[in-house]
Amino acid sequence: MRKSDKKIDNQLRESLTQVCDAALKDIEGFQWLTHQANYSDFPNSLKMICVFDTKEQMNDYLNSSQNAYLLDLISKELNMMRIKIKSVAKVVSYDSEESCLAEHNGNWSRRFGT
Repeated sequence: MRKSDKKIDNQLRESLTQVCDAALKDIEGFQWLTHQANYSDFPNSLKMICVFDTKEQMNDYLNSSQNAYLLDLISKELNMMRIKIKSVAKVVSYDSEESCLAEHNGNWSRRFGT
C-alpha cells in the first residue's frame, strides 16, 4: 500500500468510526462496520459492510422507516472527505454475526474472502 493509500485508508477508518459510534447508539442490533478497497481503483472499488448481531435485527432495520439512516451517515462522512460515490447504497452491504457464525464459524476474514 502506498503512503497516499494508507492516508486515505486511515481517514476513511476515522470517518467510519464516527458512523459506527452513532449507529451503535441509534440502531438496535447494530454491532460494527468495516470497509474494503483496492486503492489502485479507488473510490470505484470501495465496499462497506454493516454488521448486526442477528439476521432478525438486520432485517428489522432494513424493513424499517429508519433504513436510510446508515446510508445517510456514510454519505455525509464520504462527502466531508470529498469522496465521490454515485450511489452509496450500491457500495454498502449488510451482514450479521449470527450468519458469519453459522456459515464460517465466526471467521470474518474467510467470509470476506481476505
